[in-house]
Amino acid sequence: MSKAPAPATLAQSARRVFVDCLVRGSAAVPAVLTDALQQRLMGKQRDAVKPAQLRDALSSLQQHGATWQMALIAALRARHRAPAASTRAAAPSPAAAPPPAPKGVRGLSLVGDAAIEREIASGRLALALVGDAHWQFTDLRTRMQTLESRSDLPADDMLRPQTTAAMWIDAWVQAELSPPHWQILHETLEQEFAQWLGAAYHDANQWLVEQGVMPDVDLRPFIRRTRGVQAGSSMGGSFSESTAPMVRGAIAPERGRGRDGVVDAGPGAAYQVLVDPAPSRASGAGAHALVAREQAVLAQMQQVLAREVPGLAMSRASLGAAPGPGAWSEAEPLGGEPMSATELARISPRLQAVIQRAQVALQRPQANSVPGSGAVGLSAASGATPVALEETRARSQAFKQVLKQAAATAEERATIELVAMMFQSILQDDRLPASIRVWFARLQMPVLRVAVLEPDFFASSDHPARLLIDRMGSCALGFDPAQALGEVLEREVKRIVQVIEAYPDTGRKVFQTVLTEFESFLSHFFAEDNSATKKGVSLAQQVEQRETLAIQYTIELRKMLADMPVDEGLRDFLFQVWADVLAVTAVRHGGHGEITIKMKRAAADLIWSGGAKSSPEERAEVIRRLPALLKTLRDGMVQSAVPPKRQDEHIRRLNAVLATAFTAKAAPIPKQRLDELFERLQDLESMLPSVAEIDLDEEMVRDLSGHEREGLEVVSEGGQPPTESTFLWARDLPMGSWYRLRFRGRDESLQLAWVGAQQTLHLFVSPQGRAILFPLHRLAGYLQAGLLRPAEEESLTVKATRDALAMLEAQPDVLK
Repeated sequence: MSKAPAPATLAQSARRVFVDCLVRGSAAVPAVLTDALQQRLMGKQRDAVKPAQLRDALSSLQQHGATWQMALIAALRARHRAPAASTRAAAPSPAAAPPPAPKGVRGLSLVGDAAIEREIASGRLALALVGDAHWQFTDLRTRMQTLESRSDLPADDMLRPQTTAAMWIDAWVQAELSPPHWQILHETLEQEFAQWLGAAYHDANQWLVEQGVMPDVDLRPFIRRTRGVQAGSSMGGSFSESTAPMVRGAIAPERGRGRDGVVDAGPGAAYQVLVDPAPSRASGAGAHALVAREQAVLAQMQQVLAREVPGLAMSRASLGAAPGPGAWSEAEPLGGEPMSATELARISPRLQAVIQRAQVALQRPQANSVPGSGAVGLSAASGATPVALEETRARSQAFKQVLKQAAATAEERATIELVAMMFQSILQDDRLPASIRVWFARLQMPVLRVAVLEPDFFASSDHPARLLIDRMGSCALGFDPAQALGEVLEREVKRIVQVIEAYPDTGRKVFQTVLTEFESFLSHFFAEDNSATKKGVSLAQQVEQRETLAIQYTIELRKMLADMPVDEGLRDFLFQVWADVLAVTAVRHGGHGEITIKMKRAAADLIWSGGAKSSPEERAEVIRRLPALLKTLRDGMVQSAVPPKRQDEHIRRLNAVLATAFTAKAAPIPKQRLDELFERLQDLESMLPSVAEIDLDEEMVRDLSGHEREGLEVVSEGGQPPTESTFLWARDLPMGSWYRLRFRGRDESLQLAWVGAQQTLHLFVSPQGRAILFPLHRLAGYLQAGLLRPAEEESLTVKATRDALAMLEAQPDVLK
């Protein structure tokens, strides 16, 4: 019986199988590219490239295509013969310590535009490896780690897509094929690269399985454990515990999920990753669930950092000491208080310079870049197309490598990696308009700068940089950038990004300042610029003004009548009906208008008429005044939109009160008190309590159903009794965020477009202009019942953090 080959021999043979497949596959690529150009020249599909350019590219490829193929084959053979641990200057190991930084930043000149463009193009090619091809690479990497006893493949290993992509590009340049021709063919090149490399991964995996090497790939041994965490324990309250191993098949693996959408990493795993969260939507625990999930994701990140990069992990004490989002005055000028030299010193000089250079490069108005072209920028003005987004993602990956070379500490390198992962998630989020994502890409360098200085960025959901991205992202979900409203929002996002870029040395302060400005913009935007919300906001503001005055009048009337012998039925009419009449007339005609004074006189007459009448003269006077008084009362109720049926009910009750006054034995109201009452009513506005002084309780919450009119629906029933936490959640809903509402037989998306001055009224508006007004207590009840639920299951940055954790699960050593 023959002796089984040594693991190292199997690994080397697998690499040979991999290279042989690449060599065979390379023969077909020039022909595929030629055919693609010929098809485009025949006009079988619309093409933005001019025919002359296509013909030039076809001629060049026919002349140099074979040279490119031979150069690629030669590079593959040479790399296969080279030692496995060889290194390339253009792609150093992320785990390796960077070379000593030269004094100042003179060494930065070694990283030129050509190197950056090479990294961009190779990163773009590597990103084309998706779906089954990506998992084939993951399985092959796992098998090679086992055979070669490595924690991971070297950064320059030819099995890595980035390395092989760089070989494609180098061969292209050596064959004297031009960068513009690469750009013309980039879609076909990326498709062929993914197919070419995926087939090689498949063959190498298949060969290893035939040799008996890990027929089933179990990832548990390659997920790093956290010291001190007991086996089987879950990391955070919302992450389920599980015992089933995460196993992938050899060739066409099935991807499984544990309970609650958790990727199960097996017992004792360092962390578990939410891949498809679906929190309960129809329960009063919605607020608790959302907050708990958010905290759990951030806690996971801290556990990973504590294990991999302890210097980045935040203790509870340090989080408590971190400055909050309101640590700076809103009016404080941005330019006056840059970070101190001590604070800036926490970023190594070389990294500071590279961050600045990357930021400047991203601001340049060059729309597309190709290897060797020297163009290093992308502008949102170039058009929010898929090509522009792909370019942005590629540049993000390329700059990440350059930044990590410049980093001086493990903490800096890990921060660069994490921020890049988060922005990769944001740029891939198709819920956001493409043009908004392109502008978000320009925030990566400012966020990186502040994250290096303030590690609580990874631990605190209320860090201003996170809040800003979340707020802008949540508002952008429902807008089409091609329409006028989308353009208004995009201009504001552009302005905010440019302000942040203009003040690079102010830390979190600039994020907090523009966040405050963005909130002000939203208020003006919904009230003035958005035709779908403008009418609803105007009506809601009128309702709030009227309701505020009615409450103020009620409070003052209560004070006036506190020690006066007034019938309870009359008191109820004055507080619940006539206070609103006074508010309506004051809004329409002013507090001292003729009609308003007439309504105030009616209130005084009504109080006098309802008092005890012991003499025949007083009774006769009441009867004489009564017809005019009743007419004024009806006129006032008409102005207040009281339905006729209810007007009749109120008049009947008042007649009963007046009839009772004729037989009452109580002492009459003194004339002097009545004169004082009328004088106070005349000058009532000067005595009204300020809105800030009003402590609204259940007795002050009025029925708003009478405010319903064309263009404004009022929610006056439904929902469930809210808990205190749900009530607080309702009070703090952010303006501009989107929700799903079930109301009056419809289930539709609405945006929170207006919040009253005291946060007691909330207006939601649909894209078609349907405006729905909620009193606060009713809003909390709808949230409690699940009839109103957030459109976003989690904020943009929390989702990005969760996606980063998923990437770390697949590549646990990337932070080293």
